[in-house]
Amino acid sequence: MTIRFENVSYRYADGKGGLTDISFDVKTGELLAVIGPSGSGKSTLLKLLAGFMDPQRGHIEIAGRNMKGVAARDRDLGIVFQSYALFPHMTVLENIAYPLRLRNIPRTDRIERAKDALHDVGLDHAADRMPSTLSGGQQQRVALARALVYEPKALLLDEPLSALDASLRGEMRDLITHIQRTANIATILVTHDQEEALSMADRVAVIHEGQLLQLAAPRDLYDQPVNTTVASFVGKANLWQGKVVAAGVVTTRIGDITCNTADWPIGSEVTLLIRPEAVRPLKEAVVSETAENEPLRESFNHFRGDLVRDRFLGAVRRYDIAVGDQIITGETAYRGTISGASIASDAIRILRA
Repeated sequence: MTIRFENVSYRYADGKGGLTDISFDVKTGELLAVIGPSGSGKSTLLKLLAGFMDPQRGHIEIAGRNMKGVAARDRDLGIVFQSYALFPHMTVLENIAYPLRLRNIPRTDRIERAKDALHDVGLDHAADRMPSTLSGGQQQRVALARALVYEPKALLLDEPLSALDASLRGEMRDLITHIQRTANIATILVTHDQEEALSMADRVAVIHEGQLLQLAAPRDLYDQPVNTTVASFVGKANLWQGKVVAAGVVTTRIGDITCNTADWPIGSEVTLLIRPEAVRPLKEAVVSETAENEPLRESFNHFRGDLVRDRFLGAVRRYDIAVGDQIITGETAYRGTISGASIASDAIRILRA
């Protein structure tokens, strides 16, 4: 394993924040995204790994070496900061070559390697430009090239795309992932952007109040969250409190819901998780089976209600249906009138209440 956290804990002097008994590893070539709400411990994790602080308990390893007492400059980590931290008085090529200069690489070699790194990020034409003349996306590319030019053992990305316009983020996500895969380097991405984490990472770690709640592949994290905290933080979610009243039936404020209750005995207090994309619209004046509407069969739960909110998001619309005092949120590409919602029984996941 290139990066390993073993029972790492850290508490600040005021007793607030920090991390509690965190353990995980990152393999060579793997990209691990760390997500969580503000104050969850993401920045603390990054500072501990980078060597800006030392764990109070547990230990951190990089390439099999215990980092206890090892200064930040000696940890052989490439870091891309949120602000990029480019040197304003140096050209693009000089910025990229700077880590090699610190390591006493001969000038000819470091210029050649810096040019190769610049080519990898598609900025050959900008070698002699100053950072102030570059766009945000171009500065991001330079920072990435500088972080990787000396072939570090691991790469840390601290909110690398947060300063970019939405139109550039998708392009930069793909570029970072491509370069990271090509370099075959263990990478930790710290971000508040769930879409960024799910689309880029091999695995995602969810941290909440200093604890690691779940570490899983993006699809597993989204489809099988371990609890309601993870479910509500990763993506949009309908979460309904209920009670198992019979085999395959959970009663809720919205009514009786049919779903798979095989692992839950009768009487269990549970929470039902339904993702918005699993909510299918019932169309106006369609009450029987037709080619336009989902068949009204036992494997589906159907609800008539009032459309109380409708948001156009381009490719899809996100809508809220009021059924009694409960709201059902759905997403669909359908643009006609909606008069209710339909939810397949097998699209419902049961979590502990």
